[in-house]
Amino acid sequence: MVRRKRALELVNAASEGAIGRRNRVNFVELAYQKIEDLLVNCELRPGQFLTMLELQHITGFGRTPVHHAVNTLAADTLIIIRPRHGLQVAPIDLARERMLLGLRRDMERFVIRLAADRASLSHRNQALHIERVLRERRAKLTLDEFNSLDRRIDALILEAGGEPFLAHTMRPLHTLYRRIGFIHHRHMPGQTDLSGTIDRHLDILKAIANRRVEAAVEASDALIDFMNAIFVGMEAGIDPRLLDCSIEPLLGT
Repeated sequence: MVRRKRALELVNAASEGAIGRRNRVNFVELAYQKIEDLLVNCELRPGQFLTMLELQHITGFGRTPVHHAVNTLAADTLIIIRPRHGLQVAPIDLARERMLLGLRRDMERFVIRLAADRASLSHRNQALHIERVLRERRAKLTLDEFNSLDRRIDALILEAGGEPFLAHTMRPLHTLYRRIGFIHHRHMPGQTDLSGTIDRHLDILKAIANRRVEAAVEASDALIDFMNAIFVGMEAGIDPRLLDCSIEPLLGT
C-alpha cells in the first residue's frame, strides 16, 4: 500500500511538472503575441526606450515569459537589447525593410506554392471562410480588425504549407510589414482605404481554396508589389519621428 501511494505521488509530481512546463510555454507565446501586437499598432513606438519591468507592466505578464519573448523579438530584429540601458524598440529603417521585401517575395512564393499544393479540405474551408468575412465586412473593416485577419491568413498559409521551419523565418517578416502597413494606413494622408490590400488578400485566399498554385504565386507577387508602392509614398512623405521617436522634433513641435 505504501509502495502504491509512493508511485502515485511520483506520477502526480511528474504530471504537475509537465503542466507547469506547458503553462510556461503558453505564457511565453502569449507574451510574444501581446508584444507583437503592441509593436504592430505602434503602442510601443519605433525607437522607444523602456525597461523590462515597464514591459511587464504594459503586457501584464511576469518576468520569465516577457524575458523569453524579448529574447525572441531581439533575434527577430524587432527589439534591441541595450546592455545597462534596457530595451529599445527597433527604429524603422525604410531602406532596409524595402530591401528585405525582395527576400519576402522569394520566400512567400515558396510558402504560397506549398500551401496551394498541399492545402487540405480543412485548410481550403478556412480560406473560404476568411474570404467570405473579408468580402462581407470590407466596407466597415477597421485597421485593427484587418490586421487580426491578416495574422490568421498568414498562420493558415504556413499551416497549409506543412513545413514548421518556415514559421520561424516568416513570422518576423510578417510583423515588420504589418507594422509598415499600419503606419501607412493610419498616418499617410488619404491612405485610410483598405480595399487595395483586401483585394490582394482575397486573390490569395481564392487561389489557395481552389488549389491553383500558379494563381496563388501571382497573387502573392501582386501583394508584394502593393507593399513596394507603399514604401515609395512613405519615403517621400512620412514624418521621420513615426519611424524613430527618439529623433528630436523640429522647432520644438
